[in-house]
This record gives sequence, structure tokens and C-alpha cells, in this order.
Amino acid sequence: MILRVDSKYPNRRTYVLKLARDATSEELRGRIENLVTLEHADFTSAIELCELLARDVDATGAVASGG
Repeated sequence: MILRVDSKYPNRRTYVLKLARDATSEELRGRIENLVTLEHADFTSAIELCELLARDVDATGAVASGG
């Protein structure tokens, strides 16, 4: 068995997702935190959560590619 050095799921993209106590599927609210960078942000909708993740993935791609 060969172990891969590069993970399919790198630690840099590990998050904690905390949903507000009163969040519902129609009103998704909460906080997301990157466990490696400790950066965090609050979100008030599923769309906003996806936008936060997309920005972080884009930033990670820029760092990985040297940009």
C-alpha cells in the first residue's frame, strides 16, 4: 500500500460549522471557522455560507499556486 503525501482533503480546508439555535432550513444562520487559520465569519443564509466557503477556497487556491 502506498500512502499519498498530498491529501484529498487538506487540513487547510477544515472547518467548524456552528448553526444558530433558532436556525431553520429556510433561515440558515450561524458561524463558520477555519480550524487552521482560525479565521471566522457569521452567515445569515445558505447562499452567504456558500459564498464564504468559495472565497476561502479561492484564497487557498491562490496560496497553493503561489499567487
